Amino acid sequence: MRTVPVVVVGAGPTGLTAATLLAQYGVECLVLDRWESIYPQPRAVALDDEVHRILARLGLRDAFAAISRPHRGLRLLDRNMRVLAEFPRGTAPGRHGYPQGSMFDQPELEAILRRNLQRFGTVTLRGNAEVTALTQDSGGVRVDVTDTATGEPGSVRAAYVLGCDGANSLTRASIGATMRDLGFTQRWLVIDVATDADLGQWEGVHQLSDPARAGTYLRIGRTRYRWEFRLAPGETADDYRDMARLHPLISRWTGDLPVAELEIIRVAEYTFRAQVADCWRDRRVFLLGDAAHLSPPFIGQGLCAGLRDAMNLAWKLAGVLGGTLAETVLDTYQIERGQHVRAMIKLARLIGTAMTAGGEWGNVIRRAVAPRLHLVPGLTDLATDSRTPPLRRSDLVVRPRLRRGLAGGLCPNAVIDGDRRFDDVAAGRFAIVTSVEPSTALRADIERRGAVLVVARPGGALHRWLGAARAAVVRPDGTVLRADRRLLPRTIAAVRPVPRDGPERREGSYRSVHR
Repeated sequence: MRTVPVVVVGAGPTGLTAATLLAQYGVECLVLDRWESIYPQPRAVALDDEVHRILARLGLRDAFAAISRPHRGLRLLDRNMRVLAEFPRGTAPGRHGYPQGSMFDQPELEAILRRNLQRFGTVTLRGNAEVTALTQDSGGVRVDVTDTATGEPGSVRAAYVLGCDGANSLTRASIGATMRDLGFTQRWLVIDVATDADLGQWEGVHQLSDPARAGTYLRIGRTRYRWEFRLAPGETADDYRDMARLHPLISRWTGDLPVAELEIIRVAEYTFRAQVADCWRDRRVFLLGDAAHLSPPFIGQGLCAGLRDAMNLAWKLAGVLGGTLAETVLDTYQIERGQHVRAMIKLARLIGTAMTAGGEWGNVIRRAVAPRLHLVPGLTDLATDSRTPPLRRSDLVVRPRLRRGLAGGLCPNAVIDGDRRFDDVAAGRFAIVTSVEPSTALRADIERRGAVLVVARPGGALHRWLGAARAAVVRPDGTVLRADRRLLPRTIAAVRPVPRDGPERREGSYRSVHR
């Protein structure tokens, strides 16, 4: 039986991201997916600049830019297509170096993720491979898998298993985890249409607050458009599979464009849910992405949450496998991600309820209130700022109990010199960011620990960000571990080296034991 350090179940964006991040640390992975190749239908269509930053970390900065387009914010529309409120977003690079929001076609994203993964000889991606059982013992996990093309069964043994196998996760069932409902369930029709014609619409998200049929419109590519409409009781997607039934729903945006110029790519029914698994880990098995949580789509955070899971866990797992981090650091995964994803799901639920609830009375209230929302202090920032909450306190996030600080938040991906940004310099290692020139001894200690020293010069973005803290330890995932007023030895001691792929990595430390 073949043995590998990590088996990733599922080759969607979350699984491919986790495998790529582990590969960058030299960890050998086997990725198993039940589909032969990329699932061809579009699903997720939006991500924010924090997650754009993760894609850049994978080496996809230019490739993703080529398949995506910045979006310009959010408009609330009434049933007559009148603008009730507008929350615009700039498309210029922000604090993370990228537009605050981007639209894309998920199959195209998965294609560039797969091509990028081929650069790493430590990762094997196997399609037509359906995982049927996971069995744990003290030394690892037996993964039973069936070839869906031939029916042939097989097994592989892994030190760890990452379950990135979606909402109907076998991995979740295997560890006895259950989804906890957060009180939101709605059935929606999701429509993807292609046309070479330009619809001439504002290129942000249009939220239609119509009590008869709430809806959403957005442009996701040069020729691709997405509509979502809430289904009435008794309706199904089958009622709208031909353009004759579909056109009345989308004609408010397509206008006089001939039906013959509109190509239906997909019509599907989705049940939007707000759910979080009660347990994300059982010993050597972890849940990531939709296997761990489901979010309504109203703030475009479903796919984002899965990629954040992968970013949070990969460097910790690499350190454990390489012997530089204690296995107890893996306990911080659900502590940090669970609270964060709940906050984002609750915000999505709130936005969805505000847009769609209340029937005619809700519509009256929205018409009266929406045009004045920009007057509410902080609300415009909430609607347009892509910044997400800091991570909660853990062994790897040292936050003050009674006051706010930098710990738990992301270090800005600021320009440091020329066109190099913070992430280019840190390159997946710990970093010490300081506005105080360190002594020779401290510099040597930082280098000995395999960390990167970044001196924030006066007038620069990092200097302003540090403020009174003056020094911060930034983890390999860009999260601030701790921030101190002085660059003290205890600050440096917070650095816990993560092995790197390359000459300095202990040869064989992540390689398979037996093929």
